[in-house]
Order: sequence, then C-alpha cells, then structure tokens
Amino acid sequence: MHGAVHAQLKDDLLQGAFQPGDALREVALAERFGVSRTPVREALTRLLHEGQAAQEAASVRTEVDLMRLQALVDLDRALAEPDDATRLATNIEFHRALWRAAHNPVLEDLLERLATHQIHAPSSTLSVGSRWTESLDEHQRIVDHVRERDSAKASELIQKHMSTAKALRLKMFASLMH
Repeated sequence: MHGAVHAQLKDDLLQGAFQPGDALREVALAERFGVSRTPVREALTRLLHEGQAAQEAASVRTEVDLMRLQALVDLDRALAEPDDATRLATNIEFHRALWRAAHNPVLEDLLERLATHQIHAPSSTLSVGSRWTESLDEHQRIVDHVRERDSAKASELIQKHMSTAKALRLKMFASLMH
C-alpha cells in the first residue's frame, strides 16, 4: 500500500502539485489516500532516502552549486577532530546544499521538514568508528557524479549513503536499549 502512496506523492511532487510550505501533514495525506498514517509516513521517509535531490541536482546544477558542494566537502575534511555537534551541523549543511542544487523548492522544503526529525537525535552516527571519514568520501563521490551530470549514479550513491546512516542509527539505538 505504501508503494502506491509513495508513487503518487513522488508524481505530485515532480509535477508541481505542491508549493513550498504546503502542509504535507500525515493526517491530511492519509485522508486523501484513504489509508492510515503509517503508509504515508513510510512513503515520506522513502522520499527522503531515495536520492531524488541528488538525481535532480546532477541534471540542473550550476557551477555555483558545484563550488558550494565542493567547498563544504573540503572544509569538512580540513576540520581537526570535530566534535559530534560540529559533524552533525556540517553534514546537514552539505545535504542542504545538495537539495538547493536540485533547484526544486518543493522538494527542498519537503526534505527540510523530514530532516528536522533527524536533526534532533541525541547523538550522531558520524562519530561511530571511521564513519566521519567514510561519510566525507561518500560526499565527495556524490559531488563528483553531480559534476559529471550522472543522475543515476548520484542517486544510487546518496541512497547507499542514507541507508548506511539509517543502519548505523538503528544499531546505535539498539545498543542504547540494552
């Protein structure tokens, strides 16, 4: 069921059915689709993780977008042993720059609202083991494919990047529960 909701939400998003700031509330969307809030929540989360922004950014990015993305990766690499809060802040800044590079205000607005839930996590996966360095390497590869206008590869890489973060987050939460 959430597959159909996801497909319709994605179509609506790409066809301009929403405006930035439109209420994409789970309750209203659930009523519209005649489903519970759970498939709507899953569909919205899937949109966040599937790489749509990276795919669009690779198609429409400007030189300024590329310079901003590369500068953020370079700045993050130059940080000496950043604390958890700094890692989280700079990571969010990179992802926001990627969303802006898609030049789709509705998608950017939706991703911003979905990401807000993750920003308030008590700790970041970026301080687990070598994840910070790995994450920066992934950011660089994403920027490289956006630069090359390789939409498919940029989308694939951001999906893997987000999946890794999700898996680490789940592992972190599981260890906190024990």
